[in-house]
Amino acid sequence: MGTEPAKQPVRAAVIGAGVLGACVGWNLARRGAEVVLIDAGRPGEGVTDWTFSWVNASNKTVRRSYFDLNVAGLAEYRRLSEAVGPESWWYPGGHLRWSDDPATEAKWLQIADLLADWDYRVEVLTGDEARRLEPALSMPAATPVLFYPDEAWVHGRHLVERLVGAAAAAGAECRFGTGVSAIRTDADGSADGSGGGGGDGAVQAVVLSDGSSLAVDVVVNAAGPDASQVAGLVARDLPMRREPGAVTRIACARVPIRHVMHAPHIEIRPDSDASMVLHSREIDALIDTVEDPAELGGLLHESVRRVLPELEGSRIVGTRVSNRPIPADGFPSVGAVPSVPGYYEAVSHSGITLGPVLGRLLAVEILSGTRDALLADFRPERFPAR
Repeated sequence: MGTEPAKQPVRAAVIGAGVLGACVGWNLARRGAEVVLIDAGRPGEGVTDWTFSWVNASNKTVRRSYFDLNVAGLAEYRRLSEAVGPESWWYPGGHLRWSDDPATEAKWLQIADLLADWDYRVEVLTGDEARRLEPALSMPAATPVLFYPDEAWVHGRHLVERLVGAAAAAGAECRFGTGVSAIRTDADGSADGSGGGGGDGAVQAVVLSDGSSLAVDVVVNAAGPDASQVAGLVARDLPMRREPGAVTRIACARVPIRHVMHAPHIEIRPDSDASMVLHSREIDALIDTVEDPAELGGLLHESVRRVLPELEGSRIVGTRVSNRPIPADGFPSVGAVPSVPGYYEAVSHSGITLGPVLGRLLAVEILSGTRDALLADFRPERFPAR
């Protein structure tokens, strides 16, 4: 009686070692795939390290399926923290939001009612009650404050470091400091795509900027802001928005808050025992009007001191403007691209919230072909083929 040959493990190149790439790579490696993590920089030091890193679904109500995906993202974090340990990266405890503008306040209270109808936990506090949670805050006593107890913040770079280490322990190879210059398919006939192969266009190899070539069955495009360029290597159009954001880190003798929060004109979260992260959509709107990002950092620093007077002696450590990785319609592009067998995308804003759940669902799809219903509205094929 004959025996079937042993099935060879999937060989996968994951392009991009931010939070999405690290989540995909770890999930593939721990399920037995041969994984190569590739990044032109260092893992977690790009957009992942310069984002507000707020884990939430309260800001994702534009489409019910998108809200449901983000709720699944929150739940996945609890499983992830058990799997790899929560130390240094996972900070649950809730999120506070309030406004000094009546129209904006009314909008957020209306959304809170919707979220309550969708069984998402939310409490409406007064300013006095909020100060019992965060005594350092300066706000009127009667101000309505929304409290979302299940939300959290994440130290993205530390999470990526943990996941990359776990993936490497499971056998993944790490190729950092080198980018991808070409993706070879069996229709190409050459590494740069100049030949005439005649196959079905399936992925065969990636060519790195150092000249080396890696034979693979699967390529995962998790390249964040560079995802459109990587898609172009397989002659795919992935339309992306240009939506830059400015994030500032400040150093202080003591971080006076424990929660992530949206205060009037400023978003604030801890970053360590002696540093904090600041962001504001209002400041983002000024990005194209200034030459030096330090000006944006100064405005953010000024704004946070109105909410937290204790930060008067704090100082700016750095400000960076990064382009958010947002597909053109604002929603994730996750899954297989049928026109290029073996090529997958994992491109999304809200990568911090969605990284763990997208990483698991995409790994399962790559290894088993199972397409999860949570991703039905977010498939890459909604963008027309070239």
